[in-house]
Amino acid sequence: MNIPCFQIDAFSARPFAGNPAAVCPLEHWLPDGLMQSIAAENALSETAFFVRRADGDFDLRWFTPAVEVDLCGHATLASALVVFDHLEPARTSVRFHTRSGPLAVERDGALLAMDLPARTPREVAVSDEISRALGCRPREVLLGRDLVAVIDTAEEVRLLAPDMALVAALDAFAVCVTAPGGGRDDDVDFVSRFFAPAKGVPEDPVTGSAHCQLVPYWAARLGTSRLRARQVSRRGGELEGELIGDRVRLRAAACLVKTGALLIP
Repeated sequence: MNIPCFQIDAFSARPFAGNPAAVCPLEHWLPDGLMQSIAAENALSETAFFVRRADGDFDLRWFTPAVEVDLCGHATLASALVVFDHLEPARTSVRFHTRSGPLAVERDGALLAMDLPARTPREVAVSDEISRALGCRPREVLLGRDLVAVIDTAEEVRLLAPDMALVAALDAFAVCVTAPGGGRDDDVDFVSRFFAPAKGVPEDPVTGSAHCQLVPYWAARLGTSRLRARQVSRRGGELEGELIGDRVRLRAAACLVKTGALLIP
C-alpha cells in the first residue's frame, strides 16, 4: 500500500520557516495505531490524515509523534493547501469535519483563511510550579486548553529557556507564553511561543490552535478584533487573527516543500 504524503510549511510564504506538517490523503481510515506510527515516523509536530466524504467535505484527524489531538491549526491549513493545489485545483474553499467541529478554509488572495473555534481562557493563580518551569514569573496566567503565561516583553519571550521536564509535569496539555509586540517585534500586536513536551512536541514552531486562545485574550486587552501575530520560535511564523463572535479567523501563507509516498507492507 502506497500512501501519498505531502510536507507543507504552514504560516510561512517561504520554505524552511513556519511549521512543517505532513498531510496524508486516504481513501479510507487506517487503524489508529498505524496512523500513530506514521506520525512518529514523520517526526513532525503534526501529521494530518483526511478522507473524502460523500458530500464533498472531508473528515480530518491530527497526530503528534505521541498522541492524537483535538485541534491543530497548521496541519488544517496544510491539508487545505493539498486539496486546493494538488487534489482539486478548481476549489476555492473546503470544509473539514473534526473532533473540534467543522473547520472551513478558503483562498483569500495569496493567503489561506481558516475558521477555528474561539477558546477564551480564564485567569488562574500564578503558581511557583509554572514559574520554575518557565524560568520567570509571569505577570498573569490563564487556562484554556493550555496554560497561557503572559509576560512583559517580546524580547523576554524570545530569550525564554524553559525546563522541559518541569513543563511536561504541569497539569496542562501545553504551555503558551505571550507578550505584547515591541522592540524588533513592534510591527505585530503580540508574540508567543508554545511548548508541549508531554505530547511529543518540545517546542512547536507556529501553533494555530494556540491562537484560538491568544486572539480572544489580546482582542480584549488591546480593544481591537483584528490582530497581527508572530510566533518567535527558531523557525518563526506570522499570521493575522480576527475575533468574530465565538470564532477566530486566521489568515496566513503556506508552501509545499516535499512530496512522496509511504510504503506500507
